Amino acid sequence: MATTAPSIVNKVWNYAHVLRDDGVSYGDYVEQITYLLFLEMAHEESPIPESYGWESLADKDGDALEVQYRHVLEKLGRQPGMLGTIFRKAQNKIQDPAKLRCLISLMDGETWLEIDAEVKGDIYEGSKRLEEV
Repeated sequence: MATTAPSIVNKVWNYAHVLRDDGVSYGDYVEQITYLLFLEMAHEESPIPESYGWESLADKDGDALEVQYRHVLEKLGRQPGMLGTIFRKAQNKIQDPAKLRCLISLMDGETWLEIDAEVKGDIYEGSKRLEEV
């Protein structure tokens, strides 16, 4: 069964409230979602090296996940082309590894390349509405 646009938007933005209670601003949340979305879509389209691709986060938890995510962001920021541009100077702003694991799990449940651009726009618009609250 396909996930509906409103359920995807709600799923992504309901988690913003959890992180806000940890001091993660909406801007930082949008930034982290963007990094994870691009990492997941890069994995879907043409897998990047296993040592710092999406799969490198799949089997990690706790401090090992936080360290690996930081390593992934640094490595991707040094890549040539668009990938390097997207991740240049990227930093992990989610300091609780359990919450980072939950966010990665949220992102892992969808095939993001197949999701309509309009839905991705709705996710972005959701961020703007939440910042106004």
